[in-house]
Amino acid sequence: MTLRVVGAGLGRTGTTSLKVALEQLLGAPCYHMIEVFSHPEHTQLWRDAALGKLPNWDAIFDGYVATVDWPGAAFWEEIAAANPDAIILLSTRDPEAWWESASQTIFAARDGGPPVPGFREMMDAIFDSKRFTRDRNTKEAAIARFIEHNEHVRKTAPKDRLVEWTATDGWAPLCKALDVPFPKMPFPKANTRDDWFARMAKRKS
Repeated sequence: MTLRVVGAGLGRTGTTSLKVALEQLLGAPCYHMIEVFSHPEHTQLWRDAALGKLPNWDAIFDGYVATVDWPGAAFWEEIAAANPDAIILLSTRDPEAWWESASQTIFAARDGGPPVPGFREMMDAIFDSKRFTRDRNTKEAAIARFIEHNEHVRKTAPKDRLVEWTATDGWAPLCKALDVPFPKMPFPKANTRDDWFARMAKRKS
C-alpha cells in the first residue's frame, strides 16, 4: 500500500491524535511508534536505518496508509522520496511545551521503556545519530535540535507537499490536503501525559 501521509513531526507533537485522525480519514492503519510494540522485528530494521543501512520501506509499511511520530519522522526525507505522491505532514508545538512533555515521557523512559526486544538499542541509535541528538536530556540541546529539525523540514520539503499542523488546527488542514470530507465528530485527543504514563505502567506489569 502506498503511503498518502509521511509524518515529519517529532514525537510529543500530537502524533497519537494524528494517528487516530488519519485512520478515521483514510480508513487504513497509520504507522506510529505504538506499532513497533506490536512488531518487535521492526526494531532491528529501524536501528539499521539509523546506522546507515536503509530498509525496504514497503516491508515496514505494508498495510499502512500513513506514518507519523518516531521512528518514521527521523527518516521522513527518505520515506517521502519513496512515496512521491504523499503529503509531508509537519506536526509542531511550542518548543518549551514540547520539551516539558518529551523530557517527562519519552526521554525519561530510555532506561525503563516498554519490554520490546531491541527497543532501547533502536532508540539509542536514532537519537545518537544525526537524526536527533545524543544530548536529548539537556533542555537547551534538545530544544535547539527540535527547532532545527522543524526548520530543515520547512526549507527542504517541496512546498506543494508540505502541510504544517498543530493540535489546535484540528481536521481542517488534513481534510484539505487529502481532499476528504470534514468529519462531524470532534478531533481525537489521544496520548495525553497521563495516558502515556498509564500505558507504560500497563506494559511493564
